[in-house]
Amino acid sequence: MPHRNRRFRLQVIIAFALVYVFWGSTYLGIGIAVEHVPSVVMGATRFSIAGAALLLWCALRGRRVRLSLHEFLRLTLLGVVLLSISNVLLGISETYIPTGLASLLLAITPLWFLLLERLSSRGERIGRRGLVGILLGLCGVVVLMWPALSAGLHLGRRELIGAGLILISSISWASGSIISKRWHLAVDVYSASAWQMLMAGLVNGLVGLLLGSFKAAHWTRPAVFAIGYLIVAGSWIGFTAYVWLLHNVSTSKVATYAYVNPIVAVFLGWLVLHERITPYILAGSVIVVVSVILVTGAKHVPPCTAQEPEPVAALATEPASD
Repeated sequence: MPHRNRRFRLQVIIAFALVYVFWGSTYLGIGIAVEHVPSVVMGATRFSIAGAALLLWCALRGRRVRLSLHEFLRLTLLGVVLLSISNVLLGISETYIPTGLASLLLAITPLWFLLLERLSSRGERIGRRGLVGILLGLCGVVVLMWPALSAGLHLGRRELIGAGLILISSISWASGSIISKRWHLAVDVYSASAWQMLMAGLVNGLVGLLLGSFKAAHWTRPAVFAIGYLIVAGSWIGFTAYVWLLHNVSTSKVATYAYVNPIVAVFLGWLVLHERITPYILAGSVIVVVSVILVTGAKHVPPCTAQEPEPVAALATEPASD
């Protein structure tokens, strides 16, 4: 049992690391892609290819890929809410506001997790330590982005539109994540991720055709490379690890990715683009790390109507990065 617990803890650490690092780098990829390709077309291409390829891999590995009508409808709904709506709106917002501001606004996502969980009679109740960690995380992100916010950023009509899209995107993402955790489907986590991505891509493609968005796409080399990176890093690795975490760790702990991603984005900017590291970045990073420690170490009070927990199929034979 102790060996099994250590193995599970290692899986959780690896999955968190994948979500933290790879999703932190996708802001740049999305920003590059939407400069050349409409967001809905980017989503259609990214998720269709990622979902189809992952589904084929699951079939070749002997994993269950066939679904009942009930499972298919639920996974389609999750794909639309988690990916079609939230990611497309994020892509559109990055044509209105800077990437850094987008990552800052998305840092409110853990608050939506907390609010939606509390509104649900079946939701988890995070302890006081976790609440302090969530608020501290928001403060850390503000400190991290303070130079940009204090440099005369004025929210005009375009910025307000972008901020509004981010708000809807974060609510959609939090709602889909909580629903995904509640629905216990007898489907392998990889297969479930593949179907969600595939259906999200097909829905995006249909919307893109109806809007005529494909005609406005310019398939430049940067756009192709950016979408390719989003397929591998954002969808195959990041999203699959995220779905696994949702079924094995509390949602408030999983939501800490929203605090860490801006740090990753900033440090990648320093490493790749040679951007300057300021005292605000260092201070904000320390605050965010402390907040993550508080949230991930917080105890959760089960709801009063809690039922006997159902067994979850953990990735005992495969690392989360497959």
